[in-house]
Amino acid sequence: MSTSAIKTAIEAMITPFLEDNGFELVDIEYIKEGSNWFLRIFCDKEGGIDIDECVRISEYVSEQLDIHEPISGAYFLEVSSPGAERPLKKPEDVQKAIGKNVLITTYEPINKMKEFEGQLLAFDGETVTVRVGNNEHILPYEKVASARLAIIF
Repeated sequence: MSTSAIKTAIEAMITPFLEDNGFELVDIEYIKEGSNWFLRIFCDKEGGIDIDECVRISEYVSEQLDIHEPISGAYFLEVSSPGAERPLKKPEDVQKAIGKNVLITTYEPINKMKEFEGQLLAFDGETVTVRVGNNEHILPYEKVASARLAIIF
């Protein structure tokens, strides 16, 4: 099974449990680091997620992985919060981040820049508007390579 198929299968397997318990699936990573494979599941909820909730989710996920066996080899399972600088993977994530500080990178330069760190002003599904310093940048959403919340000091 491909990495993408594994992630899709796991997402389908755990999303109902997460939603029923007030959690949000932020991201799934299945990656090889050195000689080891890691399955990382990032979850959150309104007000943040604590260690006991991560343990509860981890136990559920582990049980489901044992039943459905979408991964054939050995791997390490990690369940955690996405952190203060969480990725904005889905359009809904970007919408919720309006008014917050973000770091957005683009696939190609826009206004001679590929990195935009500032306040997210608007998102209409087609474009993202970010204020960087005193300048507003309107970025085509299809050109966004990555986006995450940013802590600006």
